Amino acid sequence: MTDRTMTDRSTTRAAAAIAWTKFALFAMLVVGGIAYGAAQMNYAWKWHQVPRFIVRVIDGTFYPGPLLKGLVVTLEISVVSFLLALAIGLATALCRLSDSVVARFLSRCYLELVRNTPLLVQIYLLYFVLAPILNFDRWFAAVFALAVFEGAFAAEIFRGGILSVPRGQTEAAMSLGLGRAQAYRLVIIPQAVRIMLPPLTSLGVSLIKHSAIVSAIAMFDLFNEARTIVSETFLSYEIYLTTGAIYLAVTLTLSLLVTALERRLARPG
Repeated sequence: MTDRTMTDRSTTRAAAAIAWTKFALFAMLVVGGIAYGAAQMNYAWKWHQVPRFIVRVIDGTFYPGPLLKGLVVTLEISVVSFLLALAIGLATALCRLSDSVVARFLSRCYLELVRNTPLLVQIYLLYFVLAPILNFDRWFAAVFALAVFEGAFAAEIFRGGILSVPRGQTEAAMSLGLGRAQAYRLVIIPQAVRIMLPPLTSLGVSLIKHSAIVSAIAMFDLFNEARTIVSETFLSYEIYLTTGAIYLAVTLTLSLLVTALERRLARPG
């Protein structure tokens, strides 16, 4: 190992240590501010009542509470919606990059329509207008609305990632006898994945947060369960803070997993 390599690693570690120190100080400042504000409220905190809404232990057996059940529904909706959003986004991106004028026009109309209308309005239109006509339930309406909304943003991520691959790669694939679909599948998209992974991660995190809006059509997700508990117990601060912490834990876990995946993909060989 050369002296330069050791110096670079030492510099990187020092920078990381400084960054973590700044984060710890900022976190302490935020927690201290919250604690001071809570003390000034003269509010009788009842944190001891919160655990039973997450999990209950009866005769040595664990039973999920309403918040945990809601979290399962939220994750289920988010995962299915994300997979559909990826499919919709990839198809839309390929249409925008195609030679067909009709495909480019339709994909452009879809993007402009979805990105310039509120998600809540789209959910209401799907559930109250299209659902009775097409005969699908509220779960499918919630999943489809989230997928269509996030798919519009995924399309631009896919398009940007594909365009970032040098055009010579496509020409080389064509010269080897690969068709356009094979060139995209075997050459272009695998190279674009590393570029698209960070923004797709942000999209996934955004989708998890946006999933809370499906409570508007009475889906029993995490936020709706929290709202129900608050209406029954009036533990507004405790339940909403706990719900926010659960969302934060899920999104941070997702970010850490994708960061580890990025490092694995960045390794040579």
